[in-house]
Amino acid sequence: MPLVHTNTPIAPFWLPNGHFQSIYPALFRKINDVPYQRERITTPDQDFLDLDWAVSEGGKAAVGKKAPLVILSHGLEGNSTRQYVLGMVRLLIRHGYDCLAWNYRSCSGEMNQQARFYHSGATDDLDLVVQYALNKGYDELYLMGFSLGGNLTLKYAGEQEKFINPAIQKVVVFSVPMDLLACSRAIEKRENRIYLQRFLRTLKPKVEQKGLHFPEHIDASQYQLVKSFYDFDHIFTATIHGFESADDYYARSSAKNYVQDITIPTLIVNALNDPLIPPDSLPQQLIADHPNVWLELTPDGGHCGFRPAQLTDGAYWSEWRALKFLQEEPVF
Repeated sequence: MPLVHTNTPIAPFWLPNGHFQSIYPALFRKINDVPYQRERITTPDQDFLDLDWAVSEGGKAAVGKKAPLVILSHGLEGNSTRQYVLGMVRLLIRHGYDCLAWNYRSCSGEMNQQARFYHSGATDDLDLVVQYALNKGYDELYLMGFSLGGNLTLKYAGEQEKFINPAIQKVVVFSVPMDLLACSRAIEKRENRIYLQRFLRTLKPKVEQKGLHFPEHIDASQYQLVKSFYDFDHIFTATIHGFESADDYYARSSAKNYVQDITIPTLIVNALNDPLIPPDSLPQQLIADHPNVWLELTPDGGHCGFRPAQLTDGAYWSEWRALKFLQEEPVF
């Protein structure tokens, strides 16, 4: 598939750069009308995942048949109530799709029960959610991810290769850090310290709580050594989840190493002014030669932003783009 460079600016003039376009929606966009129903499922290791369901408002499903289901995976330290998830769910249920926005371990408002957290490559939990949806009778599934959830989703699709369940029709992801090492280093830049500090501030109490319950696995006192994402991943993520080091974790979890094996129609959308994802970290040439994957690079939009200059029905540009991709016949 070709690389697509969308030349038309998305953002309004009063959001002049990638930082404003990333931060404004996170702080000021409020969505309170998504009718979630929460369900808790048990994992094979006796932990839990909290799933938030929203049912279609339209009549897309035939009589006696379930509506198509979109499974949404959120970003780092996010959850199902982030504005980029809620906005997407709201538009999709209005157009005939059921939605399942799942929360990673430790992200649903209650600490999970095992020593492990979540991480960018933990596709076993995503697979559990997919299998659970299939067992509920859904036979038309779409996978969607944002930021870390986009990397997770692409890795999952690549790992499945030609054996991916035929019920999974398409993948669409936004603001994806496909090269985790490059993006970890990018967030260390001086202009990105606000993001780094915000993420580390929310991760610290989780590590401290885990250290109290699992002192044999986690030494929370080492958090004083954490000055960057690389440090956090080297000291905690790698150790807790069985990787040799941060470099080993990044190499084994980065979507760029799995995307070549994706066999279903897949859309990746990244903004060229995303402050957290360097454009040259994306495997552009690999995707340009890929028969199933489309990489769309927009001139602006920030990180999980994509607030358009003019709103239509309260939806953002990324939400309309995703809906269009789900509805259209693939041109592969």
